[in-house]
Amino acid sequence: MMMANIEQEDKLQLAPKKFNMWIFIFTSFMLFAALTSGFIVYSGGHGTGINIKLPAIFTYSTILIALSSVSMYLASKAARELQLQKQRLFLWVTILLGVAFFALQTYAWLVLLPQMGVFFINPNASQSFIYVFVWIHLAHILAGVLLLGNTLLGAYRNKPQVKNLFGMQMSSIFWHFVDIIWIYLYVFLLLNQY
Repeated sequence: MMMANIEQEDKLQLAPKKFNMWIFIFTSFMLFAALTSGFIVYSGGHGTGINIKLPAIFTYSTILIALSSVSMYLASKAARELQLQKQRLFLWVTILLGVAFFALQTYAWLVLLPQMGVFFINPNASQSFIYVFVWIHLAHILAGVLLLGNTLLGAYRNKPQVKNLFGMQMSSIFWHFVDIIWIYLYVFLLLNQY
């Protein structure tokens, strides 16, 4: 009886944190939507696109982030089924794929720099939007990997199941958001290359 009360209290204390995560996700989504809308308005009014060719490495990084979402789903499923070893394994896989995704994204952006010319200061303001997309997106990836690492540490500390599942839900929500935002940006950039 007492354990059930503690679990109920934990759920009540964690609910506002989950709501805050959804607010953050919504705010981040609106930021990316505003930036892409600003790009469309600017480039439509000036008749300029980004005038670059996206490197093929973006395709590989897209595959990696999609695979990491699958491994994150498997980690969450294992946590719900109390299979802690599997949960840890799939969290490790997700983190490694996330780090590889971050590395490929960074490399791809470095490949793009020579095409875009001068770093940050650019006569084509459409290309300047790309810098903003890059830095904000890389910050989200880094935050997601750190959140995954924190969840993995919690899984090794044998937290109560309520808190373990909560950590998995928070990480899962954020990591899937990073995946969706990248796919959105990738398709957006593909459609606006020239």
